[in-house]
Amino acid sequence: MPSGVRWGTPPTAEDLAELAETAFAAIPEPLREAVRGAAILVEEIPDDETLAEMGLEHPWELTGLYRGVPLTDKSALDAPALPDTILLYREPILVEWVESGEDLFRLVRNVLIHEIAHHFGYSEEGIARLEGEG
Repeated sequence: MPSGVRWGTPPTAEDLAELAETAFAAIPEPLREAVRGAAILVEEIPDDETLAEMGLEHPWELTGLYRGVPLTDKSALDAPALPDTILLYREPILVEWVESGEDLFRLVRNVLIHEIAHHFGYSEEGIARLEGEG
């Protein structure tokens, strides 16, 4: 689904998953390879447990989340764990899309890349520094 698509109805979770797949395919191969095995899922909103864990009061405050062990903390000696997961939250993304006027594909791509950065061990502060350099 190319950027600039006009939506007659709110995009579904499947629409956002398709945008995320397209964005993921455009990431340079070495980065894609390093994220291989991580699941990319679209959910409607973060659950109450996630909101409490993140110190957030409203589900629309969180557009994405990385769940797993960052590559910087992994060891070959570790016992197998659950697969790393990148969650994209549909409703908060759509709220930001409407409020910002940002192209939906670019917004989904930015959330995906932000969460992939967490997979590589970047903190929120580190990501903010990188985004400020661009």
